[in-house]
Amino acid sequence: MTPTQPPPFPPPEPSRAPGAGDGGGHAHGHGHSHGHSHGHGPAAPVSQHLRKVIAAILIPFAAAVLIGLAVLWPGGAPAHERTGVGFDRQTQHATVTKVVELSCQSVNASGGVPTGDTSTAEGSSAQQQADGTCKRATIRVDTGDDKGRTFDEIVQPDQSRQLSEGQKVVVAYEPSAPEDLQYSVTDVNRRFPLALLAGIFALAVVAVGRLRGVMALVALAISFLVLNFFILPAILQGSNPLVVAVVGASVIMLIALYLCHGLSARTSVAVLGTLISLLLIGVLGSVFIGWAALTGDTDDNTGLIHGLYPEIDMSGLLLAGVIIGSLGVLDDVTVTQTSAVWELHEANPSTGWRGLYRAGIRIGRDHIASVVNTLVLAYAGAALPLLLLFSIAQSSMGTIANSELVAEEIVRTLIGSIGLVASVPVTTALAALVVSADRPAAQAGAQGHGPARTQRAGQAPDARPATGRGGRGRRRKR
Repeated sequence: MTPTQPPPFPPPEPSRAPGAGDGGGHAHGHGHSHGHSHGHGPAAPVSQHLRKVIAAILIPFAAAVLIGLAVLWPGGAPAHERTGVGFDRQTQHATVTKVVELSCQSVNASGGVPTGDTSTAEGSSAQQQADGTCKRATIRVDTGDDKGRTFDEIVQPDQSRQLSEGQKVVVAYEPSAPEDLQYSVTDVNRRFPLALLAGIFALAVVAVGRLRGVMALVALAISFLVLNFFILPAILQGSNPLVVAVVGASVIMLIALYLCHGLSARTSVAVLGTLISLLLIGVLGSVFIGWAALTGDTDDNTGLIHGLYPEIDMSGLLLAGVIIGSLGVLDDVTVTQTSAVWELHEANPSTGWRGLYRAGIRIGRDHIASVVNTLVLAYAGAALPLLLLFSIAQSSMGTIANSELVAEEIVRTLIGSIGLVASVPVTTALAALVVSADRPAAQAGAQGHGPARTQRAGQAPDARPATGRGGRGRRRKR
């Protein structure tokens, strides 16, 4: 009878409408049992008992995070006298108004004629400065008390940054220097291209992700706020960097995951998996950073921080960086694994937790391979100039790996990777246990609806289109 009906789905609806059991049939057709329970919203397929168990774990954790946030909240970064070194100097915005070419000999006359081996970097630079064509750039200060003031700067031919007329630059200001040397060009003003790129990124996220994309951007903004107004000032104020990083990372994790993925059991499982993995990263980091005697003071910037704030534990700062740096990738892995297990359960609700775990871990292995490779390549790309220097020096791999500068990155990469690898089985097991715990109830509900539908429709085949209709309803909701 069913194949002869032109519209296969609408006819059964009127036939059930007058029946006594319509309330249950109508609710099922609109996803009362399956459509809502398997969706991405709050009504995940988890019983009230399991919800209470998850809440009993996460609510005290969230309360502890809030208490830590209140206790460690800084009053602001402590003031200090500017050193005039690196980032710790006064800067203003300026514009290059004129550029004139002239002979380098006329501006480097006091240096004399260079002599020596021109094959060396110093000799080659001196020769270029003597024989090449230099530039005299006139720069106008656009901000600050000296707005409108101009000064000249000589650009050597071997400088990596060449100035051009109309270019926006950043100038450093040193009030204690002689008047004609108070200002100097320190960088290019990149605000407009960076802002444009950020706008393109935001539009792409919203265009593809829609509401979830908007929520992701809001979560990103909140992460920056937590970093700038809590984590950094609290560390500068003298709080333990590890404790600050744990509290700050927990705040970011809770806000970002629940804001982007909804307040549901599925998201809560991802939060638990992320929390356990972060705990593992913290323990491993503490052990191996101490064992390898990594100080965290490996470049000019960390040296400047240590000089300005000697009370900051630099090795703790290194560990804090490992935890915060691993958080973003951990969120991706745990959410993906949790969603995979939920979808597998929806595709076959009769699968037990062992079957769900085995299927989920097969997906996770592919994820592990790609994420670990991405993490290693990201660190290698960031350290590419350093690796080139080691290559030029023809140092052995053992010597390179043993240097603190490289050993720090090795420890950071491996600890983060171990945490990522561990998050896959941990999160998959948690998700499989939670989602399969409701399997008997789900089956009972299906059996309760199944015979009723059969009796109302009068034929067993009509139950199958109703199930298919519910399945399509679920997909449309997502």
